Amino acid sequence: MSFAVTILGTASAKPTVNRHPSGQVVNIHEQHYLVDAGEGVQQQLIRYGINPLKIREVFISHLHGDHVFGLFPLLSTLGLYGRRTPLRVHAPAPFGEMLEAHLKYFDSALPYEVEWCEVDTTKHRLLMENRTIEVWSIPLRHRVPCAGFLFREKEPPLNVDKFKIVKHGLSIAQITAAKRGEDVLLDSGELLANAELTYRPYAPRSYAYLSDTNFSAKAATLCQGVDLLYHEATYAAAEQRSAKDRGHSTTVDAAKAALKAEARRLILGHYSSRYKTLEPLQEEARALFAESYVAREGETYTIEKER
Repeated sequence: MSFAVTILGTASAKPTVNRHPSGQVVNIHEQHYLVDAGEGVQQQLIRYGINPLKIREVFISHLHGDHVFGLFPLLSTLGLYGRRTPLRVHAPAPFGEMLEAHLKYFDSALPYEVEWCEVDTTKHRLLMENRTIEVWSIPLRHRVPCAGFLFREKEPPLNVDKFKIVKHGLSIAQITAAKRGEDVLLDSGELLANAELTYRPYAPRSYAYLSDTNFSAKAATLCQGVDLLYHEATYAAAEQRSAKDRGHSTTVDAAKAALKAEARRLILGHYSSRYKTLEPLQEEARALFAESYVAREGETYTIEKER
């Protein structure tokens, strides 16, 4: 079952000729979620082979243009594509006012409903869940209200060891009970502990998206043990003062967050337009956190299943 992140944009606010503003698609069990929607996000979706109609929900970290300007033309295009199912958008206030104005002047007759769910950027809260995942907000430290997002896979259902089924001659009812986590009473009267019969097919996986922010130990702690961490790294380490003043992070800040979170891998992004090559940024982060990688547009980062 898939768990992957495709990078659509890696730039910060100033336009560049070879990078796009922030945007990602998180694919969990073939359920696609758009995370931030900078200018041109719909072209990036098409460029990298992701059908916009597959987007189930949208998560907007904050209301700076390089994270939200691309959402409104995408809403229009989804109408042209014939979307009929509601689209839920999780975003801070006053996104509702922006959405109302857009619908009034550009999309008054959309064939589907856009549902705004307000994100309280000061709280760590469950934003949505279904049978397979949970998505939590992560308070961040930016110049405007801003939240990151933590995607966590739920515990997969138990599997019953097929050799134990044969060995004990388990019935369908007994197998079903074991899958529910129950101990199993054999026909002989022996009670078998559930742990002797079942196993988890894989450990739940997780991904955290920490958008525009100063270093936050609290945010990192809320992502404890995450498999894959995206952390903005707008600036190189030498620009610490600029990063702090503007509500952003350096490569070293991102690496510190990965260490604090005990993350398995770190992806850097949201680069300032001043950086023409990215390898020096990657090396700065790797000096502190070895599993650091610069995000590149079009790349997909897969989180593999592990027992």
